[in-house]
Amino acid sequence: MNILFGFYHNLGLTLSLLVVATFLLAGTVKGVIGLGLPTVAMGLLGLAMAPSQAAALLIIPATVTNLWQLAFGGHLSVLVRRLWPMLLAISIGTGAGTLWIAMADSHWVVRGLGGALLLYALSGLCLPTLRVGSQTEIWLGPICGAITGIITSATGVFVIPAVPYLQALGLSKDELVQALGLSFTVSTLALAAGLLWHGSLGGGELSASLLALVPAVLGMLLGQWLRQRISAVLFRRVFFMGLGALGGHLLMNG
Repeated sequence: MNILFGFYHNLGLTLSLLVVATFLLAGTVKGVIGLGLPTVAMGLLGLAMAPSQAAALLIIPATVTNLWQLAFGGHLSVLVRRLWPMLLAISIGTGAGTLWIAMADSHWVVRGLGGALLLYALSGLCLPTLRVGSQTEIWLGPICGAITGIITSATGVFVIPAVPYLQALGLSKDELVQALGLSFTVSTLALAAGLLWHGSLGGGELSASLLALVPAVLGMLLGQWLRQRISAVLFRRVFFMGLGALGGHLLMNG
C-alpha cells in the first residue's frame, strides 16, 4: 500500500490533485474525439513536473484506454496488414531516439513538447484534409512512423505526424478510430520500454500510473457521453485552440 501511494505522497496534495484533474480532462477529450489523452496529460503535467515523470504517469492510462479504443471496430487484422510498416518504424524510431535523445529533465525537452503541441494544434486548425495515395503510402508511412517515434522518445507526445497521416488515408470513421488506437498503443509500449531502459519506470511510477487510470477511465466515459450531446467539430476546434495556447506557453517559458 505504501508503494501504491508513495509517489503521490512525495508529490504533495496540490500536485496530486493536478494529476487527477489532468487525467480526468484528458480522458474526457479522448472520449469525445478519440485522441488527446497523452497530449493533454503531457502538456498540463509538463507545467509542473519533469517530462520523464509525466510520461511515466501516462503509461497505464494511455495503454488501457488505447486498447479499449482498439478493441472495437472489427478492422484490426486489415489495419495491421496495412499499417505494419508505419508501426514498425514507430517502434524503431522510439528506440533509436531513446538511445541518443532520451527524455531528459531539461528545459529544451519542455520547449520541444510545447513545439510539438503547437504544431499539432496548428495542423488541426489550419491544414485542409489531405489525401495519401496507395503508392505514396508505401514509402510515406514508414517515414511518418520513424519521425513520430523520435518525437515520442523526446517529448512523450505521439501524434505528430502519425495522426495527420492516418487522417489522410481515407479510412472510414470506425477504421480511423481503430487505427489511432493501434498507433497509440504501439507508441505507448515503445515509450514505456524507453523509460524502463533509462530507469524512469520503476515500481513506484507504475503504481502511480495505475492509480491515474481511475480518473482517465471516468473521463473517457464522460467524454463518450458528451460525444452524443455536443458538436464534435466545435469541441475539436476548442480543443486545438486550447492545445495551441498551452504549447505556445511551454515553448516560450519551458
